[in-house]
Amino acid sequence: MYKILIADDEQDSLEAVSVHLTNCGYEVIAANDGQEALDKSGKENPDVIILDIQMPKINGFEVLKQIRSNPPTEKWQPVIILSSKDEFDSFRKGYELEADFYVTKPFNAEKISNAIEILISLIPLRKT
Repeated sequence: MYKILIADDEQDSLEAVSVHLTNCGYEVIAANDGQEALDKSGKENPDVIILDIQMPKINGFEVLKQIRSNPPTEKWQPVIILSSKDEFDSFRKGYELEADFYVTKPFNAEKISNAIEILISLIPLRKT
């Protein structure tokens, strides 16, 4: 079973994504802020991380930056940005920090699960 870490301070979004991914057969780990996301990513070693940008304590961009600067996870740990920020600058910053996908809210749960499937299929290639 693949582990998916979802970090979002909006309970409705967190719950909707969690329920959908649990129904798809994934183990879901929830975090309510950026610091909790970093802590859980280190302890739980998720296969994919889904990050909101606007979170308390540490924003999603900073979480992504720290994940990408951590040698054990920098290359292979896939990250999906899930955010209500749909401006070009936010997209650009997410991709500059090496996000794998950027999904805007309101979101389609199927789009998220399809992105996860693609990313999971690439993990063996990324680890080499």
